[in-house]
Amino acid sequence: MSKDNAVNLDFLEELGLENKNAGVSTGLQWIDGKGKFLDSHSPVDGALIGKVRSATADDYEDTVLVAQEAFKVWRKVPAPQRGEVVRQIGEELRKFKDPLGRLVSYEMGKSLQEGWGEVQEMIDICDFAVGLSRQLYGLTMHSERPDHRMYEQYHPLGVVGIISAFNFPVAVWAWNTMLAWVCGDVCIWKPSEKTPLCGIACQKIVARVFEQNKVPEGVSCLVNGGRKIGELLSGDSRIPLISATGSTRMGKEVATKVAGRLGRSLLELGGNNAVIITPSADLEMCIPAIVFGAVGTCGQRCTSTRRLIVHKSLVTKLKKNLTKAYAQLNIGDPLDQNNHVGPLIDHDAVEKYLDTIKEVKKAGGKFIVNGGILKGKKYASGCYVKPAVAVVKNEMEIVQHETFAPILYIIPYSKLEDAIRMQNDVPQGLSSAIMTTDMRESETFLSCAGSDCGIANVNIGTSGAEIGGAFGGEKETGGGRESGSDAWKVYMRRQTNTLNYGTALPLAQGIKFDL
Repeated sequence: MSKDNAVNLDFLEELGLENKNAGVSTGLQWIDGKGKFLDSHSPVDGALIGKVRSATADDYEDTVLVAQEAFKVWRKVPAPQRGEVVRQIGEELRKFKDPLGRLVSYEMGKSLQEGWGEVQEMIDICDFAVGLSRQLYGLTMHSERPDHRMYEQYHPLGVVGIISAFNFPVAVWAWNTMLAWVCGDVCIWKPSEKTPLCGIACQKIVARVFEQNKVPEGVSCLVNGGRKIGELLSGDSRIPLISATGSTRMGKEVATKVAGRLGRSLLELGGNNAVIITPSADLEMCIPAIVFGAVGTCGQRCTSTRRLIVHKSLVTKLKKNLTKAYAQLNIGDPLDQNNHVGPLIDHDAVEKYLDTIKEVKKAGGKFIVNGGILKGKKYASGCYVKPAVAVVKNEMEIVQHETFAPILYIIPYSKLEDAIRMQNDVPQGLSSAIMTTDMRESETFLSCAGSDCGIANVNIGTSGAEIGGAFGGEKETGGGRESGSDAWKVYMRRQTNTLNYGTALPLAQGIKFDL
């Protein structure tokens, strides 16, 4: 790695983290847990970045108890004051945008532009949450009874558990946490075991602000660890809401466990996202949207473009244009801004990528851009692969599954209704897009008979959601909504209130009960 592309890991010391091995925190307090070490290896060069202690069951228990006590205080702080604390966190993130973005890129493997962009998402959600802190609105309703008033109000839920994935190691945590904090909740975060240092860095940034504002210990808690910690969170009746991001398999396990105790779960799971290309599409606009959607984060976004449903009249031309575009991709160190594509997260991901290519070929798919592992000194980590493109049929079993890798499928269609049917005919329902200049086509796609996804775009790709809109999907994507719009409501409990300001006690529905 060149000097210009170096990651400044010293900024963790600047944040005041004296013991980088500690992986459990309740805010300012860091616990030297007795759990196993999590080794954080960079997929960029294979280097060991650091070791982080996992939380034990005892560490977890201690953390929950501190969080519960913190909630008793934090919920009583006026929401605009909570918003002011979040505003200061946003300012602190601006100061650390460069080193934190570089750490995200180095520990996870996404391009530096995307690493910086992820930190910008954190800043943006802080700004959104600040405004929200003065807009936690309820409703007022007319009562059927004289001298009565009805209204609804929202109260904090309590302790919110957050389980995040490696592909967005900081932004998704911020989406949940900043909203939960202005709502009056406290949070316990289990970052991905593949990106523990990103979690530690975020906790230290937040701790600086919390200390200055005398925020109670336990409002922001961090518990590094693997599956066992996630199971403890999911099964804990003291935690009313679990927000989990990851695979559909993981989400089903979390949902089952949380539902078993009648808790709430907010799930952001897999995506199998498609772009429909119609005959009226602007092909020059299509190519960058498709390529970024398919190869950004090396195909490891839940919103990555997996399927390209193309009108049969455009298939030949689009194949030519895509082949040309893919030939221009630079693959290598993601901290080098001349590169478009970095590595997959680890060797397991590489194996799944290779297995998928084999399955596509076995099923009769024809690759127009071949995949494979890249070898050589600059690819020494063994995690660099070639983005691939294949012509397939939508009904192929492998196409029905999400592969977290840069593999794009081209699927021809004849009629728009067929294209929409194929797009919807997968178990997942996260993001979707149509490229068209025909208003009737775009409106059909956005209608109730169109895309069945939580996100439906026109003339943009499937990736790159803004924080102002609610983010999430349907079917096996889990049904959760995070970030903007009214997603804040999931972090609160709704209460209906009826006030009698008269001297009589009339009953609803005209019921008589005389004593």
